Amino acid sequence: MATKIHPTAIVSKSSYLDENVVVGSYAIVGDNVKIGAGTVLDSFAQVIGYTRIGKNCKIFSSAVIGSAPQDLKYKDAKSYIIVGDNNQIREFVTVNPGTDEGSKTVIGSDNLLMAYSHIAHDCCVGSGNILANGTTLAGYVTIEDKVVIGGLVAVHQFCRVGTFSIVGGCSKVVQDIPPYSVCDGHPAGVYGINLVGLRRAKFSTQAIKNLKTAFKILFFQGHSVSTAKDMLKANNLSSPEIDYLVEFIATSKRGIRRHKMKIDKIGS
Repeated sequence: MATKIHPTAIVSKSSYLDENVVVGSYAIVGDNVKIGAGTVLDSFAQVIGYTRIGKNCKIFSSAVIGSAPQDLKYKDAKSYIIVGDNNQIREFVTVNPGTDEGSKTVIGSDNLLMAYSHIAHDCCVGSGNILANGTTLAGYVTIEDKVVIGGLVAVHQFCRVGTFSIVGGCSKVVQDIPPYSVCDGHPAGVYGINLVGLRRAKFSTQAIKNLKTAFKILFFQGHSVSTAKDMLKANNLSSPEIDYLVEFIATSKRGIRRHKMKIDKIGS
């Protein structure tokens, strides 16, 4: 199937559209844009700026990808957006490029960005994530892989959201969200492991059991990180998941909030 451009669409002559791209009615493709094979832009969608869209993405009606950062420091710098393959970008989603010259906002592959989500300047979003309706990422936020963020969640600038975590709807994220966790609240804090997500991802029973024990030591017994690390070693708790969890906490710049709750409520 050849590339299809609706007669009412505006497509810059300096853009590049690969084979089988579809550009709907009144959609806009700006200068310097590159769009990969099989990607579809619905009516009124805009892809502008120095933006690269991968293959087989679907950009729904009225989404705007590439408009100038909402950052007062931005001074017409040449900055970028890089988007991977197989992403669904729903209605009225907005994605901004980086603020500084040569900087970029990066989105991986196989993500679902639901309606009215906003990804600000200099964010890095991994692959396989779900950002529910109205998710708002401030600048310099990092979302790792296989993350689920509930509707109307706001994430403070420079926060990290770890792999296989889930953040409850309407949460206020002002500190890092650990990998493999369930977090919720104002501000969001750790409630336990993402048991459903880990089972769906086919983590082994032993790996889940070990993570539950590690979470108790790290988040719910009041230990310092260094003491908790010693206790994990003493309990012979070492695995790629736990090692990464400990590294994530140890390198956190914004810190991680712990909720006070009973140990026996952490998963089942």
